[in-house]
Amino acid sequence: MQPRMRIVFCGTPSFAVPTLKHLLAQIDFEIVGVITQPDRPRGRGQAVSFSPVKEAALAADVAVHQPEKIRAPESEALLQKLAPDCVVIIAYGQIIPARLLPIPNLGWINLHASLLPKYRGAAPINWAIVNGETRTGVTTMRIDAGMDTGEMLLQREIEIGPQETAPELAARMSESGAPIMAETLRGLAAGSIAPKPQEHAKASYAPMLKKEDGRIDWKQPAKEIYNRMRGFAPWPGAYTTFRGQTCHVWAEPVSKEGDVALPNGAGGGVPGTLFSEKNELFIWCGDTTVLCLRLVKVEGRKPVKATDFANGARLKSGERFDDS
Repeated sequence: MQPRMRIVFCGTPSFAVPTLKHLLAQIDFEIVGVITQPDRPRGRGQAVSFSPVKEAALAADVAVHQPEKIRAPESEALLQKLAPDCVVIIAYGQIIPARLLPIPNLGWINLHASLLPKYRGAAPINWAIVNGETRTGVTTMRIDAGMDTGEMLLQREIEIGPQETAPELAARMSESGAPIMAETLRGLAAGSIAPKPQEHAKASYAPMLKKEDGRIDWKQPAKEIYNRMRGFAPWPGAYTTFRGQTCHVWAEPVSKEGDVALPNGAGGGVPGTLFSEKNELFIWCGDTTVLCLRLVKVEGRKPVKATDFANGARLKSGERFDDS
């Protein structure tokens, strides 16, 4: 009987959990330790809480290690002691120093949420949706000293639903990536996977999200604004201002047979202008396109339906978002 592959699992958020659980369930793998970020204050109350990966590891009675800095000498000593055949790393949250990469003989194997070399970086799921992509995928790769530049191992395409938000897509991708990681590890051990260099000239980047990314530019077409709403859920969200107050909004394009069309008798309007028709609230956007407003959350208040927002604000004709 072949000895089980010794694996150190390195990850932090919920996206990494399905792969951890899947590997734990395989008889030919042994998770000899889990490395995750230190416990942090989270949520509105800022209570210190465990990462999703730590919670899953503890539930499976796997040893958890939480170095403040993975580059510290203690981390190198830990990895040498655990002597893994490979390290599986998914959304860990720290850059791995080059001196640690040779420790496992099969390398550090990453599950990246894009079809590399497209969307390298911290937020590939978000930016794929924002940019209007209809397909994405997951890639397993052996990490090197660059930012998502290592040799690719396996890839799987995944369709993006036309109304799918970033959290919804992330949940599907994390589940589909788990068996692909297991297949990758077995292929590496058997020597049946030929690592493939990336075409660096075709690379695109998905930078970490900033709060400012969520500010709506009403001069953009409705479909582009909608894609940003989907891609920036739940943070930073899509926000604007109304009478000097910040408002997070959710809206959908007004369409007919797939093409953006105007409500009957709406007429033209300045981008950001609100108008009502047939008990619904609409917003003019760029290129004479229209969004139908569904929800509004004024800062410090709970989300409300668009019609309730209009009634509560006693909306006047010609009022606009971003017109403070």
